[in-house]
Amino acid sequence: MNAELPPVAPEVVAAAVEQLTSRLRKKLDATIETYATLPVTVDGGVRRVRCGEDAEVTLTPGPSGAVTDAGQAECSCLLAPRCLHRTAVLGAAPVADADTAVETPVSSSKSAPDEAPQLTTSQQDTDSGQPSAGPTPAQVAAAAGLWGAAAALLAAGVPGAGAVPQAELLRAAHTARLAGLHRPEAAALRVVRAVRAARARHDGHRLADLVAALRELLLTSGLLAASDPDPALVGTARRGYRPGGGLRVHGVCREPVISATGYGGVVTHVLSDDGRWFSVADVKPGGASRARGAATATVALGSGSVDHAQLSRGGLLISGATLSPDGRLGAGKGVRATPVPGLSWTSGPLAGLFSRPLAEAAVARVAVGAASDPERSGQGAEELIGCDVMVVGANEDHLFVRELAADGEGLLFRLVPASSHPGLAHAANFRRLAARPGLRLRVVGRLDPDRAATLRPLAVGPLPDGAATLRLPAEWAGHADLGYDRLEGAHFPPAEELPAVTGVSALPPDPVAEAPLWRLRRLVEVAVSGGRRAAAEPARNGDRAAGAAALRRSGFRTAADLAEALAAEADRQSRDVFGRTQQADPDGYARAWLAAAVCLSGTERALVEATWRPSAVVG
Repeated sequence: MNAELPPVAPEVVAAAVEQLTSRLRKKLDATIETYATLPVTVDGGVRRVRCGEDAEVTLTPGPSGAVTDAGQAECSCLLAPRCLHRTAVLGAAPVADADTAVETPVSSSKSAPDEAPQLTTSQQDTDSGQPSAGPTPAQVAAAAGLWGAAAALLAAGVPGAGAVPQAELLRAAHTARLAGLHRPEAAALRVVRAVRAARARHDGHRLADLVAALRELLLTSGLLAASDPDPALVGTARRGYRPGGGLRVHGVCREPVISATGYGGVVTHVLSDDGRWFSVADVKPGGASRARGAATATVALGSGSVDHAQLSRGGLLISGATLSPDGRLGAGKGVRATPVPGLSWTSGPLAGLFSRPLAEAAVARVAVGAASDPERSGQGAEELIGCDVMVVGANEDHLFVRELAADGEGLLFRLVPASSHPGLAHAANFRRLAARPGLRLRVVGRLDPDRAATLRPLAVGPLPDGAATLRLPAEWAGHADLGYDRLEGAHFPPAEELPAVTGVSALPPDPVAEAPLWRLRRLVEVAVSGGRRAAAEPARNGDRAAGAAALRRSGFRTAADLAEALAAEADRQSRDVFGRTQQADPDGYARAWLAAAVCLSGTERALVEATWRPSAVVG
């Protein structure tokens, strides 16, 4: 993928691939890989890619910044628009979201009701308390198309999921969008992006992300294809910014953002007087260099007199605020923002972050992450957690800390850097903190839902009592953003002032990593990364019985049965009318994989939730 190219709508890519002849389709994957490295010439809003002596592809994005119409992509060769050059450049560009959140200027309260987002039929039924009638025939057909494309991609695996299978899934995603299936459509786009990252061996790719996206896609499309009436399966369209009235927000911290698709920037998290979380984002193409530069970029909100560094330690009084469904503050024409003095972490609503017991807050976040409603899950994931801790040890990039509880010894858990990118300050700050066991500090971070009792901190600050804690400069206003501010020796108390750490004789166990569920996890992930043939290897090599026996001995009987069923289904073959062997229909294989993936996800989430409970032995 070439991050310098503008995003391209899924239907444009799918139509371009469909127009190619079978001979050109065989060359498409190799051509995309080549074109992804070609230089892009920028001429205003136009992007040009020289594909040869007689071929130049020109992309002219629309007002949204994305190529949303076939006429916006042109090639100078004689075969255009059914040429390999144009299709390969479109395939090398990022996949655009089907809908983009558009800020709606609010000039008066009278216009607010007219500009409220429209709800789909299923949403209206849910909000009014009436039971949903279920998906329409068009939605059922679109969901079946998504299921078929996803099942074929799963059977092929990452090596076989080239541009043609991706285009088939993008075409099915576009059909789902037209039918109003927003949740499965979004999952399909995530699958395509993750497959592209895996095939390109991108540094930011995680196989677990691809597995989760494919599980979500197969689960939602499969249930909808079976006419499941749950409106949460349909999801909601990405809605525009809605009026938010007057707000007073207080900066909490900054978070650098470096995406796998070449975007970079900063997100500043703020808290309102009534305890609601909001964010101000500045993320654009540019990667790590832009993430570092955006740390002090001007906030595009109101008069623009405050930068992100000042906002993270100050506040804003906003009139005419506009809000996105995920809590982003908009910068519409009617928004007015006045800088106000900020609050420290020890006063006002910011102090409330540290008043709730950590176990209670963490279990609530895990429950939100497990919600069937993707909007509620996404909003919960953005909310940060605060706690007071003492550093008790370190192992590799982990910090082991214990919660400072008023009623006795608190929970022992892990801190892991929010980002391991060498261009950010997270890793260096963690090394400084790890060298000072006994240090007491306040932490604000985000729960890691996939790891046992793990928090990814975004900022740290001193404890109010001032004993054995950080000593930060006055201009930092009581906290250090771990991605930007670098902790130095002068910021720490002398070693003799740190209390001795007792009560930790060994590293706390990790039931998620140590449970024999790794056998099922490996099979589920290999099925995605290698395809159906790779998943069939345990059955052919005789390893299936041994793995299932180990799971049963540990009490994971359902996981053992599902692992056996997946390996057996992967190895299933049929014969055509001439007696030749061929692989069975991918539907049965997809159902077996989905059952194993759902069981694995639910079991691991339960283990993670258990590690956050005070009665758990694990940290």
